[in-house]
Amino acid sequence: MTQGQNPGEPAPISSSSPANGEEAGRSGVLSKDRRLRNARRRLLERLRKEVGDGRVVDAMERVPRERFVPTSMAASAYDDVPLPIGEGQTISQPFIVAVMVAELEVRRTDRVLEIGSGSGYQAAILSEIAASVISVERIPSLAEEARERLAGLGYRNVAVREAGAELGWPRDGPYDAIVVAAAAPRLPRELIDQLTPRGRLVVPVGSRDTQELMKCQRRIRFDPLSPD
Repeated sequence: MTQGQNPGEPAPISSSSPANGEEAGRSGVLSKDRRLRNARRRLLERLRKEVGDGRVVDAMERVPRERFVPTSMAASAYDDVPLPIGEGQTISQPFIVAVMVAELEVRRTDRVLEIGSGSGYQAAILSEIAASVISVERIPSLAEEARERLAGLGYRNVAVREAGAELGWPRDGPYDAIVVAAAAPRLPRELIDQLTPRGRLVVPVGSRDTQELMKCQRRIRFDPLSPD
């Protein structure tokens, strides 16, 4: 009992009491959540202005990017920058993901092959607009983490495979669309051969320092009929 306190009165709660500490903790969490929501809203507003395919931005709105980055980077999940995900790899900048997926012109009935799963973020976006997605990752630990993360978040139409000796995943081809996350020194013929007729390939081509985003479509060849 403090000086001047009447018997039976509750003692005042000090500023360092557990109750105040819990309240401050909840306030901090709410503040972080609010900042994350605001950053997400700003990013999506920008993407809607700059990316032509609204279906892609709608898909990105449904995919929680903060679940695809390390916990320590979650506060930066909606910054329009690449972020480290371990093993010397990064999750791509959201704007680049939006542009590449939009260029694929994915239809609801399409089967899509992704080269470079990373944390599984782009595969999740593709799964929102395609019939099925096969995502290939060369780093075993990232492949396993992406597989578990996507399954845990309920993405049932995505299969993550550990890359083999061949480029792509020809055993389950052909694919209506193929997207490559990392830059290639040239347009990869091996992937073009895994496309359906009129299938689309989107890949950054160039060196580590200078790259150009390229899109190609597999042509249908018609041989002329021989005269009787």
